[in-house]
Formats: sequence, C-alpha cells, structure tokens
Amino acid sequence: MKAVAMLLSAVIFSGSLGAATGVPAANTVTPDPNPPQKTKNWTPPPKKIYAQALSDDIMTAHPELISVTFHGVPPGQHDTYTMFAGSYPHRIGNPDDPDDIDVITKGITIVDPRWHRVNDTQKKFVVQLPLRDATGDNIGLLVLAYKNEAGGKTEKDFYLGAVDLRDGLQKRIPTYVKLYEPAK
Repeated sequence: MKAVAMLLSAVIFSGSLGAATGVPAANTVTPDPNPPQKTKNWTPPPKKIYAQALSDDIMTAHPELISVTFHGVPPGQHDTYTMFAGSYPHRIGNPDDPDDIDVITKGITIVDPRWHRVNDTQKKFVVQLPLRDATGDNIGLLVLAYKNEAGGKTEKDFYLGAVDLRDGLQKRIPTYVKLYEPAK
C-alpha cells in the first residue's frame, strides 16, 4: 500500500496523472516567473552592518558561491527569525522558513543537494549550518549556496568546505550583537 501511495504521489507531482489515467491533469506545477515578495518582519538600519560587510567579504573571497546569508533574531526582538544580511540585499528582513529556524534553535546542519527544484534557475548545493561566535557558541544560521556544476564535488566536499568557511568566519565574530553594529 505504501508503494502505491508513493507511486501515486510521484505521478500526481509530475503532472502525469492524465497519462496514467486518461484524464487530463488540470493542475500542472509551473514556476511563477514573478513570485510574490514576502512580507518583511525586520528592517535593517540605514547604514551597512558588520554582518553585511562579512557577507560581502565572503562573496569576494569565494567565487564558488552563488550566495551567502545570515539569519537570526535581531537584538531586542523575540522570535523574529529573519535574514539580516546576505548577498541578496532585497531579501534582508524576510522571515525565516521552518528549516532555518530548526538550524538556529536546534543547532543542526542541513546538507541540501537541491535535486528537482523547479524554481531554481541555477544548479546549486546548499549547506545550512549554525553560525558561531569566537567562543564557539551557536548564535544564528549561515546559509551557503554553492555552484554545482556537473561532475564536480561530492556532498562531503560541499559540507567540509562549508564547515571550514564557517569556522574561519567565527573568529571574526566576537559577539552576536557585533553583527548588527555599523560596518567600519
């Protein structure tokens, strides 16, 4: 029964229900070329913050990355999980997704090869890992999206590269609050 349910789920998701049953599939999944913007849950200060300067430095030093983003709860807020810095400035202030919050609150790491993602325009490999300060405390989330060209790296390569980047970065973060201070 479980195998039948999985097969039916795969058939429905792929839009092939019509081919399997003779009935046309009315609801095929088509990516929205202009997805709606999320409602912001935080507004950054008018001047560049230290975390944004770190993001800019990372993108300059790591051409293998598509993007880097910093997530957490801004100082003085409660349960306002948000993206507070990153290589997509228009996304700063977007509320975090449940998987982002899991990494922040549970200290887990997510290694995501992004297979079969219909809305992704570029092949990528994403690693979400706890952001740490200089003392080694988990203080938020760091998301690294790597270019994933055919015949390239393995999951282990991406994971180890992400850990090395994060561990090198933590030396530059004396405290979580420092990330929100004006960049120098």
